[in-house]
Amino acid sequence: MTTTATTARERMLLAKEASRSVGLLDDARKREALHAIADAIEQSAPAVVAANAEDLERGRATGLSVALQDRLRLDEPRVAALAAAVRDIAALPDPVGRVLDERTLANGVELTKIAVPFGVVGSIYEARPNVTVDIAALALRSGNAVVLRGGSAAEKTNAALVRAMRGALAEQGIDPEAIQTVDEFGREGARELMQARGVVDVLVPRGSAQLIETVVTESSVPVIETGAGVVHIVLDASAPLDWARDIVVNAKVQRPSVCNSVETVLVLADAAPSLVPPVVAALRERGVTVHGDAVVAALAEGVVPATEEDWQAEYLSLDIAVRVVDDLDEALDHIRRYSTHHTESIITRDEANAERFLAEVDSAVVMANASTRFTDGSEFGFGAEVGISTQKLHARGPMGLTELTSTKWLARGVGQVRA
Repeated sequence: MTTTATTARERMLLAKEASRSVGLLDDARKREALHAIADAIEQSAPAVVAANAEDLERGRATGLSVALQDRLRLDEPRVAALAAAVRDIAALPDPVGRVLDERTLANGVELTKIAVPFGVVGSIYEARPNVTVDIAALALRSGNAVVLRGGSAAEKTNAALVRAMRGALAEQGIDPEAIQTVDEFGREGARELMQARGVVDVLVPRGSAQLIETVVTESSVPVIETGAGVVHIVLDASAPLDWARDIVVNAKVQRPSVCNSVETVLVLADAAPSLVPPVVAALRERGVTVHGDAVVAALAEGVVPATEEDWQAEYLSLDIAVRVVDDLDEALDHIRRYSTHHTESIITRDEANAERFLAEVDSAVVMANASTRFTDGSEFGFGAEVGISTQKLHARGPMGLTELTSTKWLARGVGQVRA
């Protein structure tokens, strides 16, 4: 049964109530619910695409950036991919009830530590309708209710997706209030969501550095910080040219508007003469504007002079910063200064350099000889992701189902009392 809520607070309270029954659903019921949601999304594809076209038209008219327009856009194949991701999540093992620890005290009391749902998961994000589906599906699979604030840019798209998902739950006999949106309440809805401590158990922001900073600083609800992606790739003298060229181009060009795309390439001085010209040429052939230091500009054509702001930039566009550094020490110093602790990669055949890089770089994901585009919940086998956490508590890196659970200790005794 759906209840009409007139305020954002009332919707969150309904989600809290629904979380109690959702948290008790068994594995089979949650799988059935998610398959019903996937079917509903597919059946609603024409309505979702039409709503998305309205959002895109309004976004272009109001100057929405090209990067955000790309994240906002949904066509029939992308809607089908959303449904497929929900089915992938349904196929994952149930994270709830996992036994994490067992022990028996000297007095005979038996202790068991198990994984349990958080209760209500909130998310604030912008121009990302895929997040609407991903987080709702992950929340339900892990026994949680969800409250979504997807922003004005995707308001009609999100409304169509939420309507489809809530309808699917109702048809399955599951409380549809487990999926809530506070979009229609605008910024006031976001503010109430950030202040709903005791109703919303955890809040996950997704979006720009400014949005994330606002949520982190203004929330009384515990926040899992998903950071901006000033992502680095380091090239040393032993890096094979084809590896360096292909990985850098893939990490920048394959989808430049996402947080795991590379923004800065650091080339060790010994590698610069052989690697900078072909790597820069390959990037420019794919339409990338290269912002380089004086050494890069002397080695390659068409380089825009880099400024201090370029080393700090999360472009989310076909732009990249390239700098030549003396050695691995200087590369590591640069990363420590400018990284947002998201993802960094080194391209090298030198095993000592690779292992040092993996050990010393303090980021959520650190790679050797692979594209930074692999930092993704789906690529990691999570089905989808809530976000990529750049903090150290409670989760770090791509967050999937297990990161949407907390723990509970169960104690079973036979009348013991403490002496």
